[in-house]
Formats: sequence, structure tokens, C-alpha cells
Amino acid sequence: MSAPFSHYYIYTGHNSYLTGNQLNSDSSDIPIIKALQRGVRVIELDMWPNSAKNNIDILHGGTLTAPVQIIKCLKSIKEYAFCASPYPLVITLEDHLTPDLQAKVAEMLVKTFGNLLYIPSSDPINEFPSPESLMKKIIISTKPPQEYKKFLKSKDNQNINGGLANLAEEGSLRRIDSNAEESDGKDELDDQDEDSSDEDDPKFQQETACEYRELITIHAGKPKGHLKDALKVDPDKVRRLSLSETQLAKATASHGADVIRFTQKNILRVYPKGTRINSSNYDPMNAWTHGAQMVAFNMQGHDKALRLMQGFFRANGGCGYVKKPDFLLRTGPNGEVFDPNASMPVKKTLKVKVYMGDGWRMDFSKTHFDTFSPPDFYTRVGIAGVRADCVMKKTRTIEDQWVPMWDEEFTFPLTVPELAVLRIEVHEYDMSEKHDFGGQTCLPVSELKQGIRAVPLHDRRGTRYKSVRLLMCFDFL
Repeated sequence: MSAPFSHYYIYTGHNSYLTGNQLNSDSSDIPIIKALQRGVRVIELDMWPNSAKNNIDILHGGTLTAPVQIIKCLKSIKEYAFCASPYPLVITLEDHLTPDLQAKVAEMLVKTFGNLLYIPSSDPINEFPSPESLMKKIIISTKPPQEYKKFLKSKDNQNINGGLANLAEEGSLRRIDSNAEESDGKDELDDQDEDSSDEDDPKFQQETACEYRELITIHAGKPKGHLKDALKVDPDKVRRLSLSETQLAKATASHGADVIRFTQKNILRVYPKGTRINSSNYDPMNAWTHGAQMVAFNMQGHDKALRLMQGFFRANGGCGYVKKPDFLLRTGPNGEVFDPNASMPVKKTLKVKVYMGDGWRMDFSKTHFDTFSPPDFYTRVGIAGVRADCVMKKTRTIEDQWVPMWDEEFTFPLTVPELAVLRIEVHEYDMSEKHDFGGQTCLPVSELKQGIRAVPLHDRRGTRYKSVRLLMCFDFL
């Protein structure tokens, strides 16, 4: 845990305060508490002036989501910040505040967190600190404090349709409305700004809340112009860049090597596209294979992608930080980097044997799966990882058994075992309806122990069942 922050994948939440969908659910501190209890290390708060313009609300701007006061969120964060992991907690602030309210936020942060709040030195840094050096510290990450002016200006001047048209142009991305099709309006690249940032303007600096600026450790500097320029590495300072999943797909397709070089030193945050109003998630593998550290997920969106995320971060003791593979941190003599799409040889072969399962009779009612007979279980086993490694296989169905015995073996050749996650699901076969769910787990292949193991299963939300488990054997060839 002694390498720079940029060398780790970090368990990251998106709109961490929302209880449900992205349009009209309530904002609350409860989802934040649940995320922290699961080991999430990056919490996102969207800050807006309240109706009286004298305090700060947390809500998803431009929607019907009900607000929650920022102080309530901050107090809960302080109480639960390190309940699951002692390593640093990052709070990413999306800032739509006036300078006086920014100063008020700074005062709240200092007063609420006290010694837990990390206050960086005023000198720019050319390398992020390590998680180990900031244990039990809360870190602030946000854009420069001119965001509120920029937001008002864009509201007055921007043509949304023009923004969408520009977004389609290859390599060029632009700030658009928070409800527009492919974006939630965060950290967009703007191809119309001048080369110099407002944050470097002395006149601008006089107008900002100094107390607020001094608390920002991870600066999300506003990138300019063409995507390739936004991904340039500055040898004198490090920063955070945010891209939507759609923007990342375009970036990795056209500038994949630049993305990996950027993430070797800087931090890349990826967030769900704006059309995911039901709080669903996306496949994180493209982001991970290109070195993105903060792959932001809707923690209330209980889908397969989130289960994969939960499994991935079971690695490294579940502390919320997983070291990136060395091949993503290396650069060759001619600047060459890892290519996730290249044809690679098999590095390791995983052999998985599924012997039997038990525990459903203790955790479920006798009629839960089938009204008149015992359940008919089958198991699906597979790999999530780089495209060449992805596969799902299944056992035969064992009829009318609460304790099914499959005794089947599967082999998985892996080209990038460092990023592979073993997916395990149990379903109950139903001839006339959708098959019933019987449990799941995802396990990082890099930390699988060889030999015969009892593997606990979880429900769809990732909560572990009391009794349900599979007896399996893992072996590496």
C-alpha cells in the first residue's frame, strides 16, 4: 500500500446519496453509510445552494430528486468512514456553489472532520501520496472553484442540440445538459475554452473561497480541447480527469495507449452515462484494462455489473484498494504500453471443480423454489476479464434435490489472470417460468487458494447467505 494513489484501483461510488433511481428518488445519508460499510472508498456528493441560497443541499441537479442537507451526510461519513477499511476515504464534490457557500462548505469540512481531514501543502505535487501514508484520513477531490460561474454561463449560452452534435464528433467532447442522452454533465471536455485555465488567473483567484481551495488534494482540473490533449501527462503536476462510460469507450477505441499512459501517473474517473436513470451500471472491464482507478458505480443498482465490482474488491483484504497489475504501470523504451486488444498467449489455466451445494433448506422456505417438490439446481461458472478470457459454462441440472451433487469440472485458459474474476451463480430450473435465483459470488482469480474450498454464496444485493455454500476445488495448471 506504499505506491502512489494512481497505482491502485479504488472502490468508487457514483451519486452516493441517492436511494433509488437518478430522476426522482430521495437523497439520504443511508446509502452513503451502506456503501462505507461495504468498503467503498470514494463517495460522491453533488452540492447545490438550497432554495434560500444560504445553505447547501445534496441532490442530483436538474432532476426531481429530494435533497438532503450536506451536514447530515458529512456527520455520517465521519462516523462510518473507516468502519470497513483504515485506508483513505476520498470525497468527490461536484460543486455548483457561490464563493460564500464554498467557504461555508470549507468550514463544515474542517469542523466536522477535524484531524481526520487531510490538508495538502500549497505546493503542486508531481506524484500522488500513497494510501499507506494517508491511513485514517479523509481526502477532498473536486474541480477548481469557478464551477458555479461556468455552470451559469453554460445555462445561458449553450445550445443543447449543438452540444449533442459536437459530442458525436470523433475525439471532441463537450459539456452538455445533465439530462442529455450520453452524459450527466460532469467533467466534460470543452473544445471551446482557451488554452489557459481560469484557475490560473490572479483576478479569478482573488474571487474564490481560499479556505475551500486549500482543502482540495486531488484536483480535477478542467481539460481543454481535443481528447488527445486532455490525456497529455504534465511532468510537473498530477490531476483527476472524469469521463462518462460512453466517452471512455470512444477514448479507448481511438487513443487507448494515451489513456493507459495517463493513468500511470494521473487518476481517471469513469461514471455511468446519463441515460442510466434506473441506476444501472456498465461493464467495468474496459476501464480496468486501461488503468482507470475510479470506476464509479451506482451502489443501489443491484445488477450483474455491481456483483462483479463487489467481487473484484474482495481482493487485498477488502480494503477498497487493489494494486493495478505491473503491466499497466510499465512503459517500453519507445513509449509502448499494454494493449488489451492484442492477441496474448495463455498465462495460466484455472481448473474449477463443482462438487455439491447445501444450505438452501436452512435459508429458504420449503416452497420458495417449487411448491410441490424439492428444487432443481444447476450452477453456472465462468470468467469476467479481458475479451479473450470471458466465458460462462454450466453444470447439468440435478432434479428434486435440496443438496445437489454435480461433481463436474471446468477448465479456463487465462491470458490476463491478473484482471480475471471468477463468476459463480446457482439457479433453480423452472420449465414454465424464468429460472429462480439461488445465489452468486464473484472471486478475484489472483487470490484464489488452491484445493478444496467451501464457497459462501450471496443474494443479488451481495449480502452473504447464512448457510448456502458450494463445495468446490480450485487448481492452477
